[in-house]
Amino acid sequence: LEGRLVNATLRRSQLISTWGPGALLDLPDYAVIVGGLDQWPFKSLEEIHDPRLAAKLKLMTRASNPRLYAPPIDPREPNKKAPGITVYRFPEWFVVREDTRRKEVPPPHGRPSFRARRLVHRRQLQKGRFESCDVVPTRFVRACRRGHVADLDWYEYVHRGKNPTCHQQLWLDESGTGGEIGDLTVKCECGAQRSMFDATQYKERALGTCPGTRPWLGADTRETCTEPARLLIRTATNAYFPQVVTALSLPNRGTDAEKAVREHWTKLSGAKSVANIPTLREVFDDLGAALAGFSDQDVFAAIEAVRGGGIDDRPVKLVELDAILAAEEGFGDDVPPDPDFHARRLPEHIWRKTPATEHVASVVQLHRLRIVSALAGFTRFEAETPDIQGEYESDVQRANLAIEPTWFPAIEIRGEGIFLQIAPDAIQSWLDRPAVKARVEQLEHGFKLWMEKRQRQGVYPGATYVMLHTLSHLVMQALSMHAGYPASSIAERVYVDEDRKHYGILLYTGSNDADGTLGGLVDQAKHIGARLEEAIRAAALCSNDPICAQHEPDDHHEDRWLHGASCHGCTLIAETSCEMRNDHLDRALVVPVLGADPATAFFDPVP
Repeated sequence: LEGRLVNATLRRSQLISTWGPGALLDLPDYAVIVGGLDQWPFKSLEEIHDPRLAAKLKLMTRASNPRLYAPPIDPREPNKKAPGITVYRFPEWFVVREDTRRKEVPPPHGRPSFRARRLVHRRQLQKGRFESCDVVPTRFVRACRRGHVADLDWYEYVHRGKNPTCHQQLWLDESGTGGEIGDLTVKCECGAQRSMFDATQYKERALGTCPGTRPWLGADTRETCTEPARLLIRTATNAYFPQVVTALSLPNRGTDAEKAVREHWTKLSGAKSVANIPTLREVFDDLGAALAGFSDQDVFAAIEAVRGGGIDDRPVKLVELDAILAAEEGFGDDVPPDPDFHARRLPEHIWRKTPATEHVASVVQLHRLRIVSALAGFTRFEAETPDIQGEYESDVQRANLAIEPTWFPAIEIRGEGIFLQIAPDAIQSWLDRPAVKARVEQLEHGFKLWMEKRQRQGVYPGATYVMLHTLSHLVMQALSMHAGYPASSIAERVYVDEDRKHYGILLYTGSNDADGTLGGLVDQAKHIGARLEEAIRAAALCSNDPICAQHEPDDHHEDRWLHGASCHGCTLIAETSCEMRNDHLDRALVVPVLGADPATAFFDPVP
């Protein structure tokens, strides 16, 4: 901040979510924009290794061999300086808090009185004016969906482009006490005035075309943009939508040849073709014994696999699903061989004790988990959500975190989780019901209306995903009452593999502590039948019923096109816990609800 040290602290997780590069942030004494990765203390950062996640970021952003680094941390040592990150003062226009009644300018709409405050630029403050006055950054800026952001051109706005040479004093007049934008009027002492309500009409380009400025990347980083500039209240929730990619760290299940290659990688990494392998066997005596039994072709294939990170090019969640379903049966009492991933399938007689578990195929306890999340970019005004496999399209719009990104901020947490595999035959039987098909047609119609409003094209997640997603939210709330964690500390991953008919939900929690959590959640796997009963019973009746239960997703009046029977009283949870930003939910697909055909429910009611 102009060479000054600002004493403010954020959590690491906030720097890859709420307040990452490009986010607008209010500090105690300043309003700032968080600087891009080019201004971060790269050399002092801790590297996080996750080849699968790095490979996905490479596909998404087209960055060459991206690496992952954790945000800087305060060493909390008296004599050691914290590395910190760069922020820039933004916006550069301020409102001077003066109790002034301006009688020379007639009040708008004939109102008898109003408050008037000066609008001043930062340069005026630097010249020593208004030193005795309290000034605050204006809450209005202009931006576009691609992430660009800039100050309003207040002179251009108030004069409507008709008097470009006028630079007399500007005032922001406020009438009424409601704080509504229609009560604000920008006035110039030359007599020009304009209501701030006009600035909300972005389709008419009231604020002009987006200038393409990227102040978080520094000066002179403007890029071409043709979108209309929109009015943005810088503290609003739509000012920053991060695109976070998450993956579970899985054990390396490579071939024996790959394991041998990894053990002697320093000697084998230079091999450019199969023809190099015989020479390497002769030069290094220990390679002859280590690679015995493997052909030159097998060895070179293993080298290529290791060089590429051994990455499965399938969607991240499908690879995770295979690893979870491959878990051996047991109780997890043995010492975990892999501290990053240790899963055991719980014996059926332990958990299948109630009728609610009829459609559950298996329960897996994940005693050890390592979850890595990385920030790929961000948007403003509208969020870009991943598909049901947790993947963003490579051509999805996003603002860059650096001029030429070579690394991305990431965090890792260690924790525990419960995985419920849902029986595929039960899902297929449920999908074949006419009532389910009719309900899904309503949900799909709502989705199409939502996409038309956004002028986008997309694929509906499908009935199975919506049902499992809703079930995940309901079970999460039931678990939070017994596991010792609030619902906001539990997160979800919903798995749908239609090709192989594998379905399930993973509910997990974690912390930044080296050893993760203490087993309160994973122990609930033994009582999953009781938790399912609680979830089904609670979801049958919402405190907002019948309004919630009878909501129709294609209702134009409510403008909630991605929801069926769902609201904050029953199904919606903290957005940090949900992988779909609380979209695509419908209780009617899980349990019988008021006014809906009971045949749409996957589970029978619980008395």
